[in-house]
Amino acid sequence: MLGRILSAGLIAGFCAGVVAALLQLALLQPVLLTAELYETGQLAPGAAPVVPGVGFDPLRDGLSVLFSALLYAGYGLVLTALMSVAAERGWARVDGRAGMIWGAAGFVTMQLAPALGAPPELPGMSAAALEPRQVWWAVTVAATGLGCALIGFGRGWLFWGGGIALLAVPHLIGAPAPVGMAGPVPPELAARFAARALGVGLAAWICLGALAGRLCAQDGVAFRPARA
Repeated sequence: MLGRILSAGLIAGFCAGVVAALLQLALLQPVLLTAELYETGQLAPGAAPVVPGVGFDPLRDGLSVLFSALLYAGYGLVLTALMSVAAERGWARVDGRAGMIWGAAGFVTMQLAPALGAPPELPGMSAAALEPRQVWWAVTVAATGLGCALIGFGRGWLFWGGGIALLAVPHLIGAPAPVGMAGPVPPELAARFAARALGVGLAAWICLGALAGRLCAQDGVAFRPARA
């Protein structure tokens, strides 16, 4: 059983990672290349952006796809492990449809909640010091994941209230802010990149959750109704 659950997580994660990588190459890479032109001074602030042609680099793009596939394979292992625990304890059913909800929760935890304080950044954008941002990101992910679990599996307002409080705490504290807001990258380009990055993340996590739920159900992860 454990081997089948692990293989389900790896397969689902690898497939979702490939989907994420292809979307990134199509939607994010042109914006990144344009931002690099502003960062290096080849495009002046205020100039009309000229999106460079995106040529295919087998080595670079192949490594990007591989890295994305491995990253989401790790996510898939964690997600299938959590799904199997929830099913075993009678907290939630596991199938493709339920997996989409798990995927949405994973997206909120790993990408949307951190992006509220530290949105995806382009080269040349102003940013706070790296270490405080990493600490805030880790705290936000942990609090959001636990908050989602309390809201999703808790029974009663005490659990739900605690979950909502955990979701809010990192943002009430606030993410580390850059010293200044000046930078060569136009804000319109930064907004486009952030929106596309979150859209790609949502698509990849929904795909991961649906595949993981479907494969777990096929591999015999059984829902055991909790005793009253």
